[in-house]
Amino acid sequence: MSAGNEKPALHHADTWRSHLSEHNTPAAAHGTVGALGIEEDAPAELEVIRSRSSHSPVRTLEEDTSTPALQEETPAPVRLHPLSLHVLAPLAPASVLGVLARLGLAYLGTYAGQSAFSLAWVQWVGCFFMGLFLGLREPITASYPPLYTALTTGFCGSLTTFSGWQLDAFLAWANRTGIPRSRLHTFMDGLTRLIFTLSLSLAALSFGIHLSSHESITKRFPKRPLKTSRQRVLMLPDLLCFMVYIATIPAYLALPVAYRHMATSALLYSFPGTLARYLLGTHLNKPSFPHGTLTANLLGVALLAGFHALQRSTGGVSAHSCEVLQGLSDGFCGCLTTVSTFAVEIRSAVGGRAWSYVLVSILVAQLLCLVVLGPAWLAGAVDDRVACTG
Repeated sequence: MSAGNEKPALHHADTWRSHLSEHNTPAAAHGTVGALGIEEDAPAELEVIRSRSSHSPVRTLEEDTSTPALQEETPAPVRLHPLSLHVLAPLAPASVLGVLARLGLAYLGTYAGQSAFSLAWVQWVGCFFMGLFLGLREPITASYPPLYTALTTGFCGSLTTFSGWQLDAFLAWANRTGIPRSRLHTFMDGLTRLIFTLSLSLAALSFGIHLSSHESITKRFPKRPLKTSRQRVLMLPDLLCFMVYIATIPAYLALPVAYRHMATSALLYSFPGTLARYLLGTHLNKPSFPHGTLTANLLGVALLAGFHALQRSTGGVSAHSCEVLQGLSDGFCGCLTTVSTFAVEIRSAVGGRAWSYVLVSILVAQLLCLVVLGPAWLAGAVDDRVACTG
């Protein structure tokens, strides 16, 4: 870049984000969360994208304004509010797909003599795709900006689960099922689930970011924004998104009853969980600390611990109540909490803030599990050896 043009070129995604700052919202006021998703302010990951900006196929606004011919060929970038219906709608099908992927991976990873806990695959795959989408943010947003939010906040955020991770570790420490082993091995089991999950998630995130720079992947994206009218770009995807989510209702009613406990009940509560997490991140996340993500994760842990106790109540649970509780556990709590965003925020934290964020999140989550389940165990109201199955 010449000395007379020291200002970095502003890309379509940045223009779209700058337009969002014109709106008087808490997200815009703090400059942290835009419609691109709650993961977009991770400096470590975005630096990877910026370092490759000179090789980006997306034309910049400076080039468009200086060359009229190119300006005519390239449509203007779509400008949307972070809480616009066009941004929120794609979260619905992404949440459904994320839940299906999580339940499928958990099923594949659960078998006799398994060498790793089933959630290990769930967290690894979700964080890997999060890293991949972060590295490809520029071409994705150049094609259709809300797609980036759907892939990261929607799909990856719903695929990974912070609440399931924390409850899994807490139950390993408690050993309420009576597995014959020493206290030392019980402690190591819980510690393994905590440390290995965190390590796997961060490693998968880095691997995804690294793979996103490979030419065979980047060349598959369009070299300029899609040439479609504003009406067609915005309204048709919204309609399709809501149709996908609405289809979960007849799926719940028409498919066999056994499927409700396994999947269809969870699909009903997937989008509300993701939407709640997105709104918390939009309004509460700040550059200094991701209060929104922390709130969503801890709230989900407390709710999941409560649902776990109700499902295993010694007083018995009806089949319908069991289906609802399982749906709220896998669907709402699973989508309300996320490890993929958690991993991105750890990488983007400066100095000791990363360790502070990790310690606060894990310690408070474990304390919440103890506060919710401890009294129920002492009162003999919960038996972890049995569970409702719908």
